[in-house]
Amino acid sequence: MRYNLSEITDIIRDRRTIYPEQYSTRKIHKEQIELLLNNAIWAPTHGMTQPWRFIVFQENALLDLAENLGAAYLKHVPKEKQNDAKLAKLLTRPKLASAVIAIVLHREADTKISQQDDLAAVACAVQNMHLTATAQGIGAFWATPAVINFESFRTALNLTEEQTCVGLFYLGYPSIDWPKGQRRPIEYITTWKQ
Repeated sequence: MRYNLSEITDIIRDRRTIYPEQYSTRKIHKEQIELLLNNAIWAPTHGMTQPWRFIVFQENALLDLAENLGAAYLKHVPKEKQNDAKLAKLLTRPKLASAVIAIVLHREADTKISQQDDLAAVACAVQNMHLTATAQGIGAFWATPAVINFESFRTALNLTEEQTCVGLFYLGYPSIDWPKGQRRPIEYITTWKQ
């Protein structure tokens, strides 16, 4: 065996969503985020399109992110459909995180690779980030609020026509015990054919 399979299995099974409300004030170092991103770019990518782009928010930029999320929500969601709890999360969560990474899908105009393939590659990159965070004891949460698709938020991120924000990846050291999880056994979800 080339690697310690039990450690790899443990990291995969220990990965959990940990929300910003559950983060401590302990700061994550730039080098730790760089490791997350360096591991992200080793995800499988059909046709080597490497369709991921990352925008990292830390320190004062987290306040700007919160402001842009809130402003986009208030601008694009009709007043009668606005929800105070959703708005509060958009405004508060970035301020509770040590860092937030905007996950961006970048599509080349002349690519022959499908959008589905590129999106799957970005999702694999996020999984690599999440596993790396888990190994470092860092909590992570991949959020996909509708506001990331609003034009004013796209403008705030300086996205091009070829780019789409597919989520915000919140990072912080947990202030709680690491959560336990469970999954249904594979017997319930797998069909074997021979």
